[in-house]
Amino acid sequence: MAEPTHPRDIVLLVDDSPEALGFLTDALEQSGFSVLIATSGLAALNIVERITPDLILLDAVMPVMDGFETCRRLKANAGIAQIPVVFMTGLTETEHVVHALESGGVDYLTKPINVDELRARIRVHLRNARSAQSARVALDAAGRHLLAVKGNGAIHWSTPQATRLINAATGSDDGLELASKHIAAFMLERERLGPARDDLLSISNGRQAALQFTFLGAIGADEYLFRLTASNQNADDETLRQSFALTQRESEVLLWLAKGKSNRDIGEILGLSARTVNKHLEQIYVKLGVENRASAAVKAAHVLHRP
Repeated sequence: MAEPTHPRDIVLLVDDSPEALGFLTDALEQSGFSVLIATSGLAALNIVERITPDLILLDAVMPVMDGFETCRRLKANAGIAQIPVVFMTGLTETEHVVHALESGGVDYLTKPINVDELRARIRVHLRNARSAQSARVALDAAGRHLLAVKGNGAIHWSTPQATRLINAATGSDDGLELASKHIAAFMLERERLGPARDDLLSISNGRQAALQFTFLGAIGADEYLFRLTASNQNADDETLRQSFALTQRESEVLLWLAKGKSNRDIGEILGLSARTVNKHLEQIYVKLGVENRASAAVKAAHVLHRP
């Protein structure tokens, strides 16, 4: 049986020097990283709007927008502020080091870059970032319906709230074992076909009450997080889904949109990031033939309230 493959860490390399880009890209790829390249601060800001890297290597001295300003703008974006930024430059005066750290950088490498030192520092900062992420997950778990599983679907841990919800919905004291079987099949299908657009698993015991497991992503080696919600197969969801040929998640987003909720509120309610909500809305607008949220809300309300 082949060993499972793990996604490679993504490093965004920002430098206006073609020579430096070529050298560092080769060194990073040989060290097992996936590399994204930006030749300016503006290009870097555009990239992180579409792809979230695990670490950013940032040249301090660039035309138009220098690395310090680029870093400040990166850190102003709450969605990516946690990404570690390591500065690279030939400037070695103390004031430049202080400037880099005050701008939000976590480290400072002087050119010419020593590859062994670069690799070691990247590993340290990636490890620190993951530790911080684990702490955030632990804090977020307090009072939440969350469970973590291994890649084969085996339950790794479950909050007391999640366990009670599963047992109540399944009518069994061994609800976790039943859930594990469904999750195992979900994880196997996800590995075979790739990430589903919704990343949503529903489990029903034949009655109307059902459980929905929202896949939130990997939080460690062979550790994957799910958020649980109880669903009553809302008739409004079904109406919107059938009327506009929406996916289950799209119908939920549209329903809350029609109720006047903001993108942030929708994300909080459904356990989605703001970016994911926006992606769903883009598909919803296409399927409804509208251009904005106001028009989508009007069409949804018309369908929901017609006799």
